[in-house]
Amino acid sequence: MTPPDPRLESLTRWLAEDLGLRPQRVAVASADASFRRYFRASLPDGSTRVVMDAPPEHEDIGPYLRIAGLLRDIGVHVPAVHAVDEVSGFILLEDLGSTPYLGVLREAGRADGLYGEALRALVAIQSRGAAAAATLAPYDAAVLQREMRLMPEWFAERHLGLTLSAADRGLIDDAFTRLAAAVLEQPVVFVHRDYHSRNLMVLPEGGPGIIDFQDALAGPVAYDPVSLLKDCYIRWPRAQVESWLRGYRGLLCASGAASLAGADEDEFLRWFDLVGAQRHLKVLGIFARLCWRDGKPGYLDDLPLTLDYLLDAAARLPELAELGDWLRREAAPRLAAANARARAAAAPR
Repeated sequence: MTPPDPRLESLTRWLAEDLGLRPQRVAVASADASFRRYFRASLPDGSTRVVMDAPPEHEDIGPYLRIAGLLRDIGVHVPAVHAVDEVSGFILLEDLGSTPYLGVLREAGRADGLYGEALRALVAIQSRGAAAAATLAPYDAAVLQREMRLMPEWFAERHLGLTLSAADRGLIDDAFTRLAAAVLEQPVVFVHRDYHSRNLMVLPEGGPGIIDFQDALAGPVAYDPVSLLKDCYIRWPRAQVESWLRGYRGLLCASGAASLAGADEDEFLRWFDLVGAQRHLKVLGIFARLCWRDGKPGYLDDLPLTLDYLLDAAARLPELAELGDWLRREAAPRLAAANARARAAAAPR
């Protein structure tokens, strides 16, 4: 028997009584890593809308609405907002469909076209978005450090079961300090923060459709390219990644934003690897926390690739050599067993 869902009942009443839409069906469309849920409402005329359910005690819909407006003004495709109930935390949105990039990237002949569209949209955001970025909170040292510290707390200690010595903590702190300083040397742009294959939708008229942008900040230029090309949900050969990155840098220069593209390709590639290391340190901690705190063990499947990205970057960056050695020695050999323990703990009894 399906347990009662008071918020779904309230959402359905809002659609039917307040908006007069009389939906024929309201079904789960997706959920994300927060408290937000998304429902697809099928309307009598055969059209559909997506409804965001963001419980006000946990989620503030204000940033979503504000940043949606900024991105729409830049000229990229984000869901149109049709109605809002700020008190209840409901937003009625354009339906961008149910085909994220991740579902089609491995189909023969699709990757180049999809990544081309995504990189062109990203160039638009970065080259036209200076005024919008100036309204966003900064992706500063405090935020970078707070994100990275999720790794020792949730991944190393909670997930892997490591007891960190004073020497371990000193090594980690030193690496984080140097990495944050290096990342902050990059030009500052509008940063989506999760510009990857689960948040880009394939659209019939071309795209991408961009979702899950509410945490945007003003930060390093290479961050969103890393989210896309070192995606924690799909892996590509390094040579292919570098080829796409060179194409992206060329588009950035051609758009009139050469000041964002570094002195040359080598410098931009270094920026890419540096901010990639920061992102993947954060993601290791987030995925472990989603499992242990939030009861979402599905993210365990993505920990090995995320760690591989981090180890690869550390091997390329002298300032992260010691941290890479430590992760290779202490973390990599323990990950498979830690994942197995976590899955066993999460299994129904």
